Amino acid sequence: MPGRVMERTMAKMLIPPVQLYGLYVIAHGENGPGGGFQGGVILGASLILYVLVYGLEAGKKRISRGTRDFLLPCGALIYVGIGVACLLAGGNFLEYSALPLGNPKHATHLGILGVEIGIGITVAAVMITLFFETARQDEE
Repeated sequence: MPGRVMERTMAKMLIPPVQLYGLYVIAHGENGPGGGFQGGVILGASLILYVLVYGLEAGKKRISRGTRDFLLPCGALIYVGIGVACLLAGGNFLEYSALPLGNPKHATHLGILGVEIGIGITVAAVMITLFFETARQDEE
């Protein structure tokens, strides 16, 4: 598609900073606006932009169905895993201060960060999967 040079060039320039911003929003969600959901939406939107510019087949090569199927439960398992780790450490579900990671403030920070990462992975994977499934149905 030679007529799409400008779109491809702009996408190459925009997608990496958008993804970096999505990771920033996930990582700093406990201290300001944002978090796992918002960062996951930003990451998912960046991959959807890639598919819109480069096409569905190129997008399937970039993130395969197997990868999407792996990422969908992965984030939820991280979330639940941190909650179970809190239970095993003697606290309540998602009582981060019970985690044996040094002082309770440090454990709370790391626990929240882990949960935000899990949520971000799940939200991005759901967005991408919904987009691919909708695009697939449009092709049929």
